Amino acid sequence: MTPELALGSADDVRALVGEPPRVSEWVEVDQASVDRFAVATGDHQWIHVDPERAQRESPFGGPIAHGFLTLSLIPALLIETFRFEQRMGVNYGLNRVRFTSPVPVGSRLRASFGVASVTDVDEGGVQIVWNVTLERQGSERPVCIAEFITRHYF
Repeated sequence: MTPELALGSADDVRALVGEPPRVSEWVEVDQASVDRFAVATGDHQWIHVDPERAQRESPFGGPIAHGFLTLSLIPALLIETFRFEQRMGVNYGLNRVRFTSPVPVGSRLRASFGVASVTDVDEGGVQIVWNVTLERQGSERPVCIAEFITRHYF
């Protein structure tokens, strides 16, 4: 699905400061994704990759996604929420991150993105600080809250 809102200039982004957050579509976190993330990162802790043991021994009642897998969904969900018409964009970092609730395998997540600030940077770019909340379908408590920083060159 192509996002409706196109961001083609720094002014387009600045207009979002103080506006209500935009919300992504839902994405499922399945066991295959968790297993691929474990291979990519070397984090093979049983609470993520051993569903039978996690069912028996985990306080979560089954396997859960890695916190950093949850965090890594943010850039993909951002570009599914906003259509950036730019020369280039880069992930610049994070200021704050909290994993506020576990993500059971099979959960559906979505993210809300609010623009906290926009600052001019070198080469005619802008730096955006996004207030991001990842939520799990059916849960009142968010699973991750973060300040995500991107740079965009229009």
